[in-house]
Amino acid sequence: MGIRDIPLTTIDGESKTLADFGDGAVMVVNVASRCGLTPQYEKLEQLQREYADRGLTVVGFPCNQFMGQEPGSAEDIKEFCSTTYGVSFPLMEKTRVNGPKKHPLYATLHKVPDADGKTGRISWNFEKFVIAPDGTIARFRPSTQPDDPAVIAAIEAALPAQPAER
Repeated sequence: MGIRDIPLTTIDGESKTLADFGDGAVMVVNVASRCGLTPQYEKLEQLQREYADRGLTVVGFPCNQFMGQEPGSAEDIKEFCSTTYGVSFPLMEKTRVNGPKKHPLYATLHKVPDADGKTGRISWNFEKFVIAPDGTIARFRPSTQPDDPAVIAAIEAALPAQPAER
């Protein structure tokens, strides 16, 4: 089973896989509502809006493993995301990203090196993974902003080529 086939559950309780979001690129991000990095939601939403028609889907995974910064219910999280940041991208159920009960998706993502070649645990909220249709994965640590040139380059490389203008 590939990374795009790992079973997931949406914040509304629906069964999904990353493949269900199409054959384009996916950006997986563990998110939290009460974190100093929470304003990254705004830039994540901008990426979703800017690149959706080219095949990118941002997918948020609320996680309460970092100082309890995502304590709310599914309804609380959805309301916060929509009213505060206008989030339109899919959100999954609260997910464990570290430890012995980490989600299988994150068990796979732990093996992906960042730009410095480091693998392992998710270090904090808003760690980002750009997953290309061919299974190539780029990892960006939490302090890297969603609109950082390296993130944009990874997204562009993962998206299907644009048809030539006529």
